[in-house]
Amino acid sequence: MNRFVDGRHPDADTEEWVFAAWTADATLGVISGHRLVGRTAWYWAALARAGRPLLHVTDFDVPVRAVDPFIVKGEQLWAEHTRDAPMEQWSIGNETYASALDVPEDALGLAYGDPTPIAFDLEWYATGGPAALGDLGGAGDGYEQPGVVHGRVEIAGEAGIELAEVPAHRWHRWKRGPGFGPVVLAEVVAHTGVRAPFTFPDGAATDLVLTPAGWRRRGRRQSLH
Repeated sequence: MNRFVDGRHPDADTEEWVFAAWTADATLGVISGHRLVGRTAWYWAALARAGRPLLHVTDFDVPVRAVDPFIVKGEQLWAEHTRDAPMEQWSIGNETYASALDVPEDALGLAYGDPTPIAFDLEWYATGGPAALGDLGGAGDGYEQPGVVHGRVEIAGEAGIELAEVPAHRWHRWKRGPGFGPVVLAEVVAHTGVRAPFTFPDGAATDLVLTPAGWRRRGRRQSLH
């Protein structure tokens, strides 16, 4: 019997859902994350494309909605992660303004960029069962699951982007007590793929880089001196 629950854990002080998708040629990637920290929700998202500015979204001070904590409504932000069928299907949506960043590293700082209207309308479908996370990144429990994504991304002033059965993945973690760090991914060094860095309110940061196998954590080459 599957020991994992595909829903909220009421006894958890911190709980997180992260969804990711990418094209097979690693020229486009999407991230959408949502963490409940007590009565506050963190939301972050990105659209990363080769040769285009990173479209970066964060809002880390959104009141949790008692009636539906999976809907995030902040100033100029609406987003949701909706479970349509446990361990099988989720809907991922948002309508907001992204910061368009020519230099991805700027996302690790103040992330000032041109405000760009963006909307995700995506469906995540499982292609395999959940597996326990080998490294929980400080969380108490959690799992990951492979899938595919169908849907559309709208960007002001551009043609819509259609995604049809592109590779995808999701992570679900939770914990009693203090929070935890970002999802732990395999590290790649000196990789030049499209990037989606984030800095979080607790001081943690992650620098994601896209490979044909999916999102990875960007590492730094060690000095020989």
